[in-house]
Amino acid sequence: MMQICDSYSQKYSLFNAMNRFIGAVNNMDQTVMVPSLLRDVPLLLEELDAAGAVCPPREAALPPGDPGAFFSRRDMYSHYVLLKSIRNDIEWGVVQPPAGEEAARKKDKLEEGEGEEDLEKQFHYHLSGLHSVLSKLTRKANVLTNRYKQEIGFSSWGQ
Repeated sequence: MMQICDSYSQKYSLFNAMNRFIGAVNNMDQTVMVPSLLRDVPLLLEELDAAGAVCPPREAALPPGDPGAFFSRRDMYSHYVLLKSIRNDIEWGVVQPPAGEEAARKKDKLEEGEGEEDLEKQFHYHLSGLHSVLSKLTRKANVLTNRYKQEIGFSSWGQ
């Protein structure tokens, strides 16, 4: 069997980015044994920026008037569910709209005069965007996993 090495060019491949994301979400899923413990636990911007560093202890009450303090208004449980949902979409595919709706959508696009554009340029644009999004989601899954370990007091697991 041929073994593939992770060279510089492969580091930026979409396939490897998807594998890293799926691996991070699988690790998160195996680590988080009680997902309900993630409810009402905010995921802070500083935690995402630290990307794996030890997170500061959670304060009892975070200031409600500081909208920039949160990654979003979602708690860690919402991020957990979102990450698992995206992983399932990658592994199993996305449900396609009924054939009639898709045909109507394609007809509307042709009527708007979009026609044939530079497909290679579009492909590279979406490929780089997808790679960027997958990298951010992978980081978010790793942060959530580390934060869960810290919350339950097992920060030394798997190290």
